[in-house]
Amino acid sequence: MFTSTALSTLMLIFIITLIIASVSGLLFINTRVPLSYIHFHLIIGALPIIVSFVALIQTRQSILMGPFHFDILAWLMAFFVLVIGLIIQRFSMQYLKGDFNYRKYFVLFQGVSSFASIAWLSDDLRLMTLFWGLTLVCLTLLMRLNGRWKVTKTAAKVTARYFFLGWLALGIVVLWCYFITGEWKFSTVLTESNLALITGWEYFALSILIILAVIVPAAQWPFQRWLIESVAAPTPVSAIMHAGIVNAGGVMLTRFSPLFTSDIAAIILIIIACISVLIGSGISLVHVDYKRQLVGSTMGQMGFMLIQCALGAYIAAIIHLILHGLFKATLFLRSGSAVQHFDVPARARERLSYVWIVLGRLLACALAVAFWFTTHEQGYGIVSALILAWSLSVSWTQLVAFGEGVVGRLIGLSALVIIGIVYLGVHHYFYSWLEGITIHQNQPSIFVFIAVVIILMLGSIASTWVARHRSSKTFVKIYLWLVHIGDAKTQAIERHPNYLKKFLS
Repeated sequence: MFTSTALSTLMLIFIITLIIASVSGLLFINTRVPLSYIHFHLIIGALPIIVSFVALIQTRQSILMGPFHFDILAWLMAFFVLVIGLIIQRFSMQYLKGDFNYRKYFVLFQGVSSFASIAWLSDDLRLMTLFWGLTLVCLTLLMRLNGRWKVTKTAAKVTARYFFLGWLALGIVVLWCYFITGEWKFSTVLTESNLALITGWEYFALSILIILAVIVPAAQWPFQRWLIESVAAPTPVSAIMHAGIVNAGGVMLTRFSPLFTSDIAAIILIIIACISVLIGSGISLVHVDYKRQLVGSTMGQMGFMLIQCALGAYIAAIIHLILHGLFKATLFLRSGSAVQHFDVPARARERLSYVWIVLGRLLACALAVAFWFTTHEQGYGIVSALILAWSLSVSWTQLVAFGEGVVGRLIGLSALVIIGIVYLGVHHYFYSWLEGITIHQNQPSIFVFIAVVIILMLGSIASTWVARHRSSKTFVKIYLWLVHIGDAKTQAIERHPNYLKKFLS
């Protein structure tokens, strides 16, 4: 464990290395600098990552230094964002080579990582809002960097409008808090004495604005259009969007948790998140384009993360967003070698016994009940048990029930056991480690948990009925609607990049 003086010195070193990495990115934009400089830039970009990692494993308390707030959550998010940014820059060295805007990509990638890390390290609400806005600006510029292609320009315009709406909602929250409390800092605005100045209707209004500021970058219904339009962007840009930007909602709700205390607002967020889960899952099932499938998956995963936040399980939401970011970045960076769709062989369909499916569902229910009795959070434990039972049932059906013979089913069962052990181990480690985060533990009323259970059960029943009645008109309408809602607008679709024709003439 470091002393307070050593930690303060480490914080100063981190800020200096982050500034040096950002300046290095700006230097690379100069055409006089050779392209080989990118290797040196990546080495410099690794310096703040090393410093943040050392600070992360040594920090056990919250420390304020000027306009910055350094605790486990702040260091974790800074480390996570910078690591994702460096991985994507390393991947782009070869992937984007030959692009007309090759140098500009690295400047903006470094800008996204640096600005986002500063935003989550900020104790000053103005600083946090400013740097979060700069993060969104850099991401929009990344999308429209290829100005010759009208498709990406159109997608960038749509994204800019949505991002401005979410950022404006966050700005209003910050200004409203200042007018009530007269303070600009998280550490003073969210104290009990200042929170007592906020009336009931102000709590609700602030909660609604926070929801708006969260669901827009998280691409939740009805603001998922910007993420759907963004599939035309280069793969590294999509990776940094899905792995870093959309996850910001969990961090933002965690920081503003003392203000998010309205049960009505929590139910509104849960309804929006559940609708997003259903729409996102449907998009990922009906679309054949790999990037659109990942868009649907991101919508669904962010919906689950926001449900966790609405139920007060902020640590679980932080774990979710980190694991999702790493997983989704991997999928995008490996999208060129995407595997084919899972397809059950005809022989397996003929031999498929419903006894295996029923056995899997019974096992899933038994494990979910055991999980419910062992968890300390009773309300959230019920919802987690339902999600666990559903996940295990689906995984069992695909890995075991659809297996080719005894050997195939044994392999599927082994894979399921290994995945479960690894996930539980990682989840337990993160949970015990993040318990030191200072969070306003606001447990919603039992009616919020009942609403989540009812929505999840109704959604499961409806999806099961639709899947078993594929010849019905209802199935056809839902299928076509999901195809339509998952497609970009006509202006953002082009069969071929026609702007390249002039370079061939």
